[in-house]
Amino acid sequence: MKEKKDTPMSFRASARFKLALTLAAALENRSQSNLIETLVFDFCRQKGIEVPAEPILQKD
Repeated sequence: MKEKKDTPMSFRASARFKLALTLAAALENRSQSNLIETLVFDFCRQKGIEVPAEPILQKD
């Protein structure tokens, strides 16, 4: 089942990071958000970080 993507995120980054993200996403034929998501999940998998399928919602 496809995961619902309904949580907006926003962060500041350098112009160099933005350019690198744009170039890398284009090279992989992915959206920028999909590339970041893929990289973070791959990183977690490599480091043995268990990410639950159903996140526990926390109040801010």
